[in-house]
Amino acid sequence: MTASAGQAGAGSPGTLPEPQVQAMFDRIAGVYDRMNAVMTAGLDRRWRQRAADLAAVSPGDRALDVATGTGDLALELARRVAPGGEVVGADFSEAMLEIARTKSGAGGSASGTIVRFEAANALELPYDDDAFAAATVGFGARNFSDLRRGLAEMARVVVPGGRVVVLEITTPTRPPLSTLLGVWFDHIVPALGRLAGDPDAYEYLPNSVRRFPGPEQLAAILYACGLRDVSYRLTAGGIIALHVGTVSSR
Repeated sequence: MTASAGQAGAGSPGTLPEPQVQAMFDRIAGVYDRMNAVMTAGLDRRWRQRAADLAAVSPGDRALDVATGTGDLALELARRVAPGGEVVGADFSEAMLEIARTKSGAGGSASGTIVRFEAANALELPYDDDAFAAATVGFGARNFSDLRRGLAEMARVVVPGGRVVVLEITTPTRPPLSTLLGVWFDHIVPALGRLAGDPDAYEYLPNSVRRFPGPEQLAAILYACGLRDVSYRLTAGGIIALHVGTVSSR
């Protein structure tokens, strides 16, 4: 599925060191959007629209998209904060960011909104406390080597009362979906990766999904990071989870 973000070191069990993950996303940047479209039958765009809706931003707001990859979720946010708003898309893959900048158009603006794509580490966001009305991450949280720290950073930079939204693949536990997803991840996705010329990257994807917390556990982590009114909804038959929480007063 999609890309980006993370922090250095050995990280959590099953993760790769940051330089390897960063290099992997730099390598697949050119085929990334096409692979997403193929693997999701084009539904990934709709899921990002729903994530942007959950951010509940308004015209003139300032929003952050972490692990922005090629920028699609950031651009969804830009449509919602126009006119007069600002969106920052942060990622550690410069190749991904270059594609995002191209998408955003000359001057990085969309409908009167300032859109900036810049290099940043998800675990050490270079932004002040309370700098944004909302923060999102789409298909990137599973690449955080320290999930709790990354989510806590997102909460830190959002104003009290603002929202943090996490869009991620989750693993169904009951057949037939659990069986179908296993076949998809174990056979189809690696085959697509070979066709794309980077089998290692598309073997990493299934592993990153399998080690990611389930919906209830992720909701508990968000609560522990200072978010309240945490809720989640499953879509695509339970394969996609959308979590949202509100930043509590400090």
